[in-house]
Amino acid sequence: MRNVVPFSIRHLSPRNTYELVSQSYFCGKPTWDPARDMPDMSGKTVVVTGGNAGIGKETVKAGIDSLHTSGAANTTASKAEAAIQELFETTGKRAIFLELDLADLGSVKRAAEEFLRKGTLLHILYNNGGIMAPPIEAATSTGYDLTFATNVLGHFYLTKLLLPAMISTASKDGSSTRIITMTSMAHYVASVDYASFKDGALRRKRTPFDLYAQSKWADAVFAMELARRYGDQGIVSVAVNPGNLKTDISHGTKGTLTLLSRMTLIHPPAWGSISQLWAGTATEAGDLNGKYVAPWGRIGRPRPDVEDPKNGALLWAWLEEQLEERDVGNSELLHT
Repeated sequence: MRNVVPFSIRHLSPRNTYELVSQSYFCGKPTWDPARDMPDMSGKTVVVTGGNAGIGKETVKAGIDSLHTSGAANTTASKAEAAIQELFETTGKRAIFLELDLADLGSVKRAAEEFLRKGTLLHILYNNGGIMAPPIEAATSTGYDLTFATNVLGHFYLTKLLLPAMISTASKDGSSTRIITMTSMAHYVASVDYASFKDGALRRKRTPFDLYAQSKWADAVFAMELARRYGDQGIVSVAVNPGNLKTDISHGTKGTLTLLSRMTLIHPPAWGSISQLWAGTATEAGDLNGKYVAPWGRIGRPRPDVEDPKNGALLWAWLEEQLEERDVGNSELLHT
């Protein structure tokens, strides 16, 4: 039996249409300024995926005390080191590069183990890295849709590997640790078919944007389910829509989709980091477990099925099944 969450006209109800349009075009200007309002992060350890470009790069510029940043797929060490050097020159902070290809579960495991060897404290994980609408032919060597593998499965595995360190950090500090997962306004129009999470004839009948939208729906569902499962262990899990931004996430798009991106992605990248920095650091955001954050650091309303525990349990089970099939296992460093 195929697991399908089809898009229907009810998803463009007045409520959802209002959220989609207001979060995209009528969200005003930011009122929370990281330089002015972000609390002192001295002694905090942070991991940012996709920290070499776009929103991730703007996030690492915030000057977190102990920062580990990684690329997503196809990020060379030289590009990452250039971004780290720029960070040092502009902020005086030096990040540590973790080589990571989110579309490769083996790479995810190696990156997590490298981080855990350096220490076990982890206060904030930004599941930020991602890709948008590469050519439909783009699939991983293990048969997954490249967009879903990068945006969802890789982050799920990385989170699982780092969760013990975050739970331990929360218990030692007596406060919560935070996992911030990037979603998108695209989740409002997603039509989800689990069969297209992997490559095949059905997947190739879909458009690249369809595959991107369903990955962002899954990111939001994952964040909500993570909140349900680990909220009582000191984890605050939040889904963040960064806004319509002029970043290079759409660098792989072609034709009409490229034109559409240029017409609709209208806000500067620095604004995109505001929502996730607010969710990850603001004192008042410590009570946001299981919430959806809209631009520019305010509580929004996701598509209702995102918050359905049945969808959360189903997606979580599917993701766990993929890890079992690939036999990637847990890190031997998790409990050291």
